[in-house]
Amino acid sequence: MSYAAPFVDSDEVVRLIRDPTKVVGKDYIIVDVRDDDFIGGNIPGALNVPASKILDSASELAQKYSTVPKVYFHCALSQVRGPKSARIYNEFLHLQGISTQQQVMVIRRGFEGWQEKYKDDKDLMENYDAARWANGFF
Repeated sequence: MSYAAPFVDSDEVVRLIRDPTKVVGKDYIIVDVRDDDFIGGNIPGALNVPASKILDSASELAQKYSTVPKVYFHCALSQVRGPKSARIYNEFLHLQGISTQQQVMVIRRGFEGWQEKYKDDKDLMENYDAARWANGFF
């Protein structure tokens, strides 16, 4: 059985980040599954768990964040690595019989879309290196 995670627009995540009553790690987590392309910027508070390690990291993520209601995955474009990682995490929860009320979602357009839209919003970017993005997606 496959557990495809729904896609959400970045605006939903922005509302959480900007809501002073919401805390990353408690109310939501963002799992950035980019590998070497993580360098150049990230969504504030995102955990970097490379897609190649998601299977090995699923147990730790589930244990550490089992009470977090919203889990957002993304990669560079959220076309392959992000959706696949979200599916693997969802399947891990199911196969292990971990009962959770978590919503597992994928951020549409990934970090490329995020940086394109929010690169000038200092509260929505961490470790941003504009030179890496000067010619578009790298």
